[in-house]
Amino acid sequence: MEAALYHRQYGFYSTGGSAGRRGDFITSPEIGPLFGHVVANALDTEWERLGQPGVFTVVDFGAGPGTLARSIAAAAPRCAPSMRYIAVERSSGQRARHPSGVISVEFLSPELIGDGIVGVVIANELLDNLPFTPVVRVNGDLRFLEVSVDDDNALKALASSSSPEDDPFDVELEAAVLQRAAASWLRDMLGAVVAGRVLMIDYARTSSALVEVRTYASHGRAGDPLVDLGTKDITVDVDLEQLERSVVRATRIMSQASWLELHGLSRLVAEGRVLWEQGASTGSLEALKGRSRVREAEALTEAEGLGGFTVAEWTVGSFDFL
Repeated sequence: MEAALYHRQYGFYSTGGSAGRRGDFITSPEIGPLFGHVVANALDTEWERLGQPGVFTVVDFGAGPGTLARSIAAAAPRCAPSMRYIAVERSSGQRARHPSGVISVEFLSPELIGDGIVGVVIANELLDNLPFTPVVRVNGDLRFLEVSVDDDNALKALASSSSPEDDPFDVELEAAVLQRAAASWLRDMLGAVVAGRVLMIDYARTSSALVEVRTYASHGRAGDPLVDLGTKDITVDVDLEQLERSVVRATRIMSQASWLELHGLSRLVAEGRVLWEQGASTGSLEALKGRSRVREAEALTEAEGLGGFTVAEWTVGSFDFL
């Protein structure tokens, strides 16, 4: 049973933690243009390491209204003349808001992949929202969880007699989250890229035993996902250990804060401080933009917030990416 439903008796979800999912539902690109500027730096690094290909494809999965695309374009990366930007978004309303110059699509078709992608596939806060399946171990075997109604008309989760075909977990793990959709997506993307990398930015864990289901409502943690169905946002940590067992190990894993630093965050913030100091007395637009960089950086690197996201990279081809 593919479902985002759990019960407290199995310890799958946490009611503690930071104030709200994605910093009160704000994603990193929506904090401001700084995130996109750093991503643009990373794209330039990739483009140069690939030998500055004439067609450099960037696939932005779950592109929303195109905020990341706009920020990258505004940063004017060196790879821009070679860039083919594909914004993948299921919502037609969101696609209608995509900026000009991008290829706006509902899904990544074989025609767009062609003979293979040379470039970067980006999944920013995507995999935690893909379907997942709760499982528990009974007498050594994995069992799906089934949801039923008790005598008080409350939902409860019980181990079923059905088992998944695959078991990508340590035999001692008593309860886990089977993430077949995430594994399938990763497998497809690694097959689509002939040279470059697949980049994931999300809630993630490097151990299957630490994976949590997270529920949110009214900008805060919402507790049991089986209570008040339809009123909560339900997500799950991306299980990097499971993806390693099911697909392949990530080439590199780090926090979002560390990844941003690697790709020039401090330099951009330092430039912002100089702009603010030079124009603070006049309140010029450039000065205000410089001040904004400092505040955006704080939000993007906060350990208990966006800075605690995990960045996982899978490289394809004979390149050693930085």
